[in-house]
Amino acid sequence: MFSLSEMAWWCVVALLMLLCMDHSSCDQPHAQFSSQTDINTVVQDPRTGRIYLGAVNNIYQLDARLQKESAYTTGPRMDNPSCTPPITNLCTEAKNMNNINKLLLVNSDSNTLVVCGSIFRGICSLLNLSHVDNVIYFSDSKGEKTYVATTEETVSVVGVISRFKKGEPEQNLTVFLVGKGYGGSDSSKLISTRLLQDYQELVRFENVVEASTVQASPFVQRYLHDFRHAFKDSGHIYFLFSRTTGSSDSRKITFVARLCESDDHYYSYTELQLNCSTNGENTYNKVQSAAPYGELKANDKVLFVVFSSDEDSSMSALCMYPLSSINRRLEEVIESCYRGELLSDDKPKSVYSPYSSKTEAICNTKREVGVCADVFSYPCGAEFLPSPLASKPEYALTVSPAYTRKGMLTAVAVAVENENTVGFLGTSQGEVIKVSYFEGTALEIIKRPLQFLNHLDHLYITTSKTVIPVQACEQETNCNSCVKLRDPYCGWCVLEGRCTRKTECGRGEEKNGWLWSPNQQCVTIQAFEPPNISCKKTKQQEKCPQFENADPLLIPVGYKTPIQFEGKNLEKYMVRMVLYNCSVGREDCSLCKNADEKYGCVWCATTRSCIYRDRCTEELPQCPDPSITDIVPRYGPMNGSILVTIKGSNLGIKKEDIKRITVAGMPCVHKAEKYSVSTRYYVHNLMASCAEFHVGDPIPEKVHPIRGPAQGGTVITITGQYLDTASKEDISVQVAGVPCEVILEESRSRRQRRDTSSETMELVVKFGHGEWNVGSVQYEKKNEVPLFIIIPAVLLPMLFFIAVSVYCYRRKSQQAEREYEKVKQQLESLEESVRDRCKKEFTDLMIEMEDHTSDMSEARIPFLDYKTYTDRVFFLPSKDGANDVMITGKLDIPENRRAIVDQALNQFSNLLNSKTFLINFIRTLESQQEFNARSKVYFASLLTVALHGKLEYYTDIMRTLLLELMEEYIHSKNPKLMLRRSETVVERMLCNWMSICLYQFLKDSAGEPLYKLFKAIKHQVEKGPVDAKMKKAKYTLNDTGLLGDDVEYFVLVSVLVHGEGPDVTPVKVLNCDTISQVKEKIIEQVYRNLPYSQRPTVDSVALEWRPGSTGQILSDLDLTSQKEGRWKRLNTLAHYNVRDNATLVLSRVLHTQQSFDQNQDSHEERSALLEDDKVFHLVRPADELDDVKSKRGSMKDKATTKAITEIYLTRLLSMKGTLQQFVDDFFRSVLCTGTVVPPAVKYFFDFLDEQAHKHENVDEETIHIWKTNSLPLRFWVNILKNPHFIFDVHVTEVVDASLSVIAQTFMDACTKTEHKLTRESPSNKLLYAKEISTYKKMVDDYYKGIRQMVSVSDQDMNTHLAEVSRSHTEKLNTQVALHQLYQYASKYYDGIISSLEEDPAAQSKQLTLRLQQIAAALENKVTDL
Repeated sequence: MFSLSEMAWWCVVALLMLLCMDHSSCDQPHAQFSSQTDINTVVQDPRTGRIYLGAVNNIYQLDARLQKESAYTTGPRMDNPSCTPPITNLCTEAKNMNNINKLLLVNSDSNTLVVCGSIFRGICSLLNLSHVDNVIYFSDSKGEKTYVATTEETVSVVGVISRFKKGEPEQNLTVFLVGKGYGGSDSSKLISTRLLQDYQELVRFENVVEASTVQASPFVQRYLHDFRHAFKDSGHIYFLFSRTTGSSDSRKITFVARLCESDDHYYSYTELQLNCSTNGENTYNKVQSAAPYGELKANDKVLFVVFSSDEDSSMSALCMYPLSSINRRLEEVIESCYRGELLSDDKPKSVYSPYSSKTEAICNTKREVGVCADVFSYPCGAEFLPSPLASKPEYALTVSPAYTRKGMLTAVAVAVENENTVGFLGTSQGEVIKVSYFEGTALEIIKRPLQFLNHLDHLYITTSKTVIPVQACEQETNCNSCVKLRDPYCGWCVLEGRCTRKTECGRGEEKNGWLWSPNQQCVTIQAFEPPNISCKKTKQQEKCPQFENADPLLIPVGYKTPIQFEGKNLEKYMVRMVLYNCSVGREDCSLCKNADEKYGCVWCATTRSCIYRDRCTEELPQCPDPSITDIVPRYGPMNGSILVTIKGSNLGIKKEDIKRITVAGMPCVHKAEKYSVSTRYYVHNLMASCAEFHVGDPIPEKVHPIRGPAQGGTVITITGQYLDTASKEDISVQVAGVPCEVILEESRSRRQRRDTSSETMELVVKFGHGEWNVGSVQYEKKNEVPLFIIIPAVLLPMLFFIAVSVYCYRRKSQQAEREYEKVKQQLESLEESVRDRCKKEFTDLMIEMEDHTSDMSEARIPFLDYKTYTDRVFFLPSKDGANDVMITGKLDIPENRRAIVDQALNQFSNLLNSKTFLINFIRTLESQQEFNARSKVYFASLLTVALHGKLEYYTDIMRTLLLELMEEYIHSKNPKLMLRRSETVVERMLCNWMSICLYQFLKDSAGEPLYKLFKAIKHQVEKGPVDAKMKKAKYTLNDTGLLGDDVEYFVLVSVLVHGEGPDVTPVKVLNCDTISQVKEKIIEQVYRNLPYSQRPTVDSVALEWRPGSTGQILSDLDLTSQKEGRWKRLNTLAHYNVRDNATLVLSRVLHTQQSFDQNQDSHEERSALLEDDKVFHLVRPADELDDVKSKRGSMKDKATTKAITEIYLTRLLSMKGTLQQFVDDFFRSVLCTGTVVPPAVKYFFDFLDEQAHKHENVDEETIHIWKTNSLPLRFWVNILKNPHFIFDVHVTEVVDASLSVIAQTFMDACTKTEHKLTRESPSNKLLYAKEISTYKKMVDDYYKGIRQMVSVSDQDMNTHLAEVSRSHTEKLNTQVALHQLYQYASKYYDGIISSLEEDPAAQSKQLTLRLQQIAAALENKVTDL
């Protein structure tokens, strides 16, 4: 126990108070910041010292001097707590609501600020720490999983930044843990771990830890949690709060909850009661505030807590709890539980289970098989160890108050200054008390916690709308007043001559460098060395040296040049100058002399290059003679007038230098605008003659082609000699005076269009002033046929063709019209016939069904109980059927081993509740080739029963495996194929999960229309003949089950005398019914108020016909049975000549006909092999025709048979029309969102939508297919085809055939694929072709309606699952399921052991050892374990 004696030495330094001794100093103005709205939270970035304020509707960013740097507006916004974000026009209750800041956390690693407010259901956002007006992340469309804070102003929220390891390989994720009280519109997650980054399928702010006991307990709200502080230390997270005990006592008690920072399941969550007591009573019971811990002793951290009292609200106290004492007491109570220390009533000695309705002992670990646990082996708990835990009151950590006060203490902050601990206490009366030695002075009313500046430099007080620093040493201007403060924060900095913190004094660590009370005295400085100080170290920067007016600014390369400056403030001076090189870009003398004179560049005779003047010893006064290197073109015509380009060097400095140019003595015109200095100039040659320039006329010789169309556009090629005499600009080509476009210098030209006759024309080519005639060309004439010949030649055949076509068309049309009218009349006749038949049949059916449905309340519908329902859904399709051990519940275990086996199975159950083990178990089994699809289905069903007591955990496992399956299909397979078949364990788990969650929906909503549909089909089928052997009927929806013969029959109303009693019951039967069929109809009518399982079987009763005073026993086969060759016909009522209103007596027999029937069956089988008698009812099989009949026109018989069968297909339409209303009613009950949609459907569909949006290659069609595969195809089709899974009924093969057609229609309606129907399509598809589009729209609307519904939260889903577990688990054969599951573990034992040994998580939890110990117990092995 942490007693007062241990606290005595702290009390000496903590009992007195100090704020300001000199009131005048307090009157001086402080740095402050005011907000227009109430301030809710204050945090600080430890790196930068910035202060962040969370106020109503605003977030402020301040510097350390409380100057505003940035702000972000968070409200008001349109919102309502009852609406789900994002807020749209659908939320009619939305109004402008203030955003109260509930949580503010600094995440320095990512430079973000976590901001959580009261609007939008407590959604958070991330702001930039450097500029809070920059929103890094915000989303209000992620749903309930991202709701962090609360909408209620009075509910407190605390949090702390942490790290979290997840995944394989492990990734270190940034998270923040949140503690929150209960609000009316909030989830009841007391503690949650929220992501600060997206991770795989998880989004930011989503809860990454699911611990249903702490997070989703329906009892949490009654505890009234009030969280006050959260912090972390040495790998642990601590939450400080007060709550009630959950009983009728409303008195609150303070607790500190601790959990491991690395605990990803909250297994280590433990609460320790904290008492702040006087005279042995927990007087101060309710925590108000807590301070970040300081160090009072070496290596010991202390939690300072301010308490109030429920009994006397005018009293409050400060208590201090060493963190080592808290951890030690927590380890004591946990160790006591792990060791199984119990009281006489088998209840734990030191702990209890909070937030749970369980009353049984929880600390029974040591009695479990082969498990020994202690707090050192499992410092962070484990899944098989009890959690959460809370200490009992007698194990509370109790201390005495270090300081008490009248009035309410509302805030506390603690610092250690110069080895002195200082506590600052805020009161509701407006006082701030510095708990050290002296009294305090009043300030404004304090509403929120105190917050220290970075490294405890300043203490900030948050009042209603103002933040003020309390510590203000700088306000004292001389040593005496500074020392008289006697404040551990303030002292006189001798060398700087000011009152400062010791850390702000430059040489404060030196002796007498910083003077502080109480023993220090002020000193006077008389002299100091050195007498001079650098200008740089003073505040006279404008007087420090500089350089100005640098000369010269141009410096040539390769020449040493002195630079001159004028000096002033030299450290600020920046000189800009230019280095240049004369030779760059000046390769000849003309270019050199053309350079700007300021550069001093000359053409040096010695180096024959352009260099700086002072580097040249002999400057060339005049440039060398011009040098011509090229002339373009080299040839020209005698007549001249072409453009010539002369290239070379030293061709002048400027264009005016070119005085005269001649070619062969003839002057040329200088094109000055094209002159380039020294290198090139252009001239227009009038007549050229030069040694390098050849003068000669071009000689055009040939033109091709010589004919062309008058429209022009023909390319003409001219060949000859010296055609490159001029450039392209100097050449022109004309045809009969029309210019041509020269497209190549080789004289190829394009002729323009010209209207002309076909006479010969001259082709002329011009070179400059020269003109040459190449030859003659002409336009080509076409041989044109006169129009009076063309028109008749074209029109006459066309008119003939049109006439023939019209005649043929009219003939065909008339023929088709006649055929159409004929077919139309046939169809109308058929339609009228079918309509009349459907109307009559439907009317009869509705009248007769009234008797069945008028009293069809839920009590009269034979629903199966939950256990029978799950047995049939899970295990009836198995190979053993109704004899499966899971249905019978019988295990062959010797009595002397039963107790050991039960105990071992309980341990195996605990092992299955380890997620690590179960995932490894399933993966190992699925990797085995012999673990086939049937085994996977059976294993999944066993697992469903075994984990039925923890359906929340079962759902978590299913989600994990589904995510793996999604990744596999999305990245390596076709995503549309996922969930189509039960090829994996998880797919069958999903089917079973849907069956469990929709059982109540079946009973409440969909069961009645399904039962009516089943009864309507059964009634309609039995109205007509049913072949007992071929299982075909006259009335059916399935063409393969249609009776293809027109059997004559009569309806008989038999009068049944039941036993010897007076009751008589009229029963309708057919004279073509077999005796067994008559028995079935009689039993159905007489025992209609009993479920099928409680009725007598056909073999257990005998039917007696009493035509007179004597009776005759009727049977299916006897000596009077008719024979047709090798075939024997089953006896019918017509065979016995039973008439209408006959008297039949149904009586039970002592010995059933079962053995006889078995012998009869065996005899029939032997007879078939020996080609003896074969049995039939109404129609013999088509492939069993007599040999004689087969030989006579077998092909004709087969054709006739086929034709007759097609005729009877109209009966399908009659049956369909009769049942249509019942089919529609069932579809509407399943696909209607107007009524209650099962929460599991909404929850799972949202899960699929959420996962699909995270993958780019998943489109809307794929999502539709996933939903269809998971619900309609996996559950509804199964129930529709097997009504006996939910009802206590018998489904005959004939009824099953019609149900299969409706089920197929339901499946077609759920697909996106458009089915193209043709004459070759199956009749079943054609039957409902018209309705499919309507049903498809129903499915689409159903999916859309579910998407628009309010999300089902994890809490609500877990609550629903927990209720299902509580209501039904005890009825299931859980022990049998565990035993059968272990058979798989035993069969694949080596593989499972290897998988566990390779998994580090499994090794840390000793899962291998635990499985070995269970195997030893179950298989009665003696091992060395």
